[in-house]
Amino acid sequence: MTATVLPATTDLAPVKHSPGSPGYRRATLSLFAAGMTTFMALYYVQGLLPQLSSHFDVSPTTSALAVSLTTGLLAVAIIPASALSERYGRVRLMVGSAVAASVIGLLLPWAPSIELLLAGRALQGLLCAGVPAVAMAYLAEEVDGMSLGGAMGRYVAGTTIGGLVGRLIPGFAVDFVSWQWALEIAALVSLVFAIAFWRMVPGSQFFEPQPVSLRTTGRNLVAHLRDPGLLSLFALAFVLMGGFVTVYNFIGYRLLGEPFGLPVGIVAAIFFMYLAGTVSSAWGGRLADRLGRRRVLVSATSIMLVGLLITIPDHLWSVIIGLFLFTAGFFAAHSVASGWVSARATEHRAEASSLYLFHYYLGSSVVGALGGLTYSAFGWAGVAAYVGTLTAAGVLLAALPRRRRSAG
Repeated sequence: MTATVLPATTDLAPVKHSPGSPGYRRATLSLFAAGMTTFMALYYVQGLLPQLSSHFDVSPTTSALAVSLTTGLLAVAIIPASALSERYGRVRLMVGSAVAASVIGLLLPWAPSIELLLAGRALQGLLCAGVPAVAMAYLAEEVDGMSLGGAMGRYVAGTTIGGLVGRLIPGFAVDFVSWQWALEIAALVSLVFAIAFWRMVPGSQFFEPQPVSLRTTGRNLVAHLRDPGLLSLFALAFVLMGGFVTVYNFIGYRLLGEPFGLPVGIVAAIFFMYLAGTVSSAWGGRLADRLGRRRVLVSATSIMLVGLLITIPDHLWSVIIGLFLFTAGFFAAHSVASGWVSARATEHRAEASSLYLFHYYLGSSVVGALGGLTYSAFGWAGVAAYVGTLTAAGVLLAALPRRRRSAG
């Protein structure tokens, strides 16, 4: 009897993760957890900025530095973190970043002065950089191209829920415990998600280490900056994120003051608007795969502008509806734009993603800091005019044609 010879299966080439496969589920769930832990660490103080102003006897502009310094230092660290990932691996850098940032977050609530707290927040921003610098490049390498928009949307959804939970936990807890313990609880939850990410994330299959070279990295960055399509996406990230952070930095001050005079716990609930972003980021990615990125991006930025205008009247429901639209539009736009960067940059994706995020967080830091001066001088009407101008510029940037290397 002749034996049947079966084809060998031990040397099969790796296959990119696609929807329905265990690898896809692990990759998207773990990156969801990575987004959760990182954005909790970044923004867990934002909901308590008025409490920081009161406790340390500082102005809203100084208190807002607890957010602006963190995102500013993250912006500075994005490109070096991306370069290090080319040498030492995507997963290793992301895991180290997530765990270290969460551990630092456990110490910061007990800072004895605003200066030490701000210095610690700056350090936390540096440590947070690994996940956002590398996550998009990791997904672009490991996930099937036809499913990249959906996978990117899940990661962005994790960032939105992380931002939501990071703001809500301290905002609600501060009614029952001190603001220090309110922040500590949020930091502990962030650490849990960091450990979950570490345990779940699949190893890289398609990553190939590259030597770290300042000259090579600089050449790759310059090549991306010479692409007008990528450059417009970087500018879009700057204006949209800057405007978004400005709105959420100072909406709490507006709602605590006249004519609203809301309790702290109720004001914290305004961050439930992030749920709109959780849904819209996933939908935005899928719609971009079907309808084209440019069309969805213009629509999302236009929705942001309309929502912002609706927040201007001193009516609570107007503020709520406007924030809902503004938030949904922002996260849909971010999901589409970030996915477009990874798809357009066919080479050196980590550097392209890092440039996008450098501008994204630089906008958060610079525009957000200037927003404090605007709010102090002109109130919410000034903030709306300031952010509205930036958002209108974002609509124009979204509408620009991107023919070269464009898939959308």
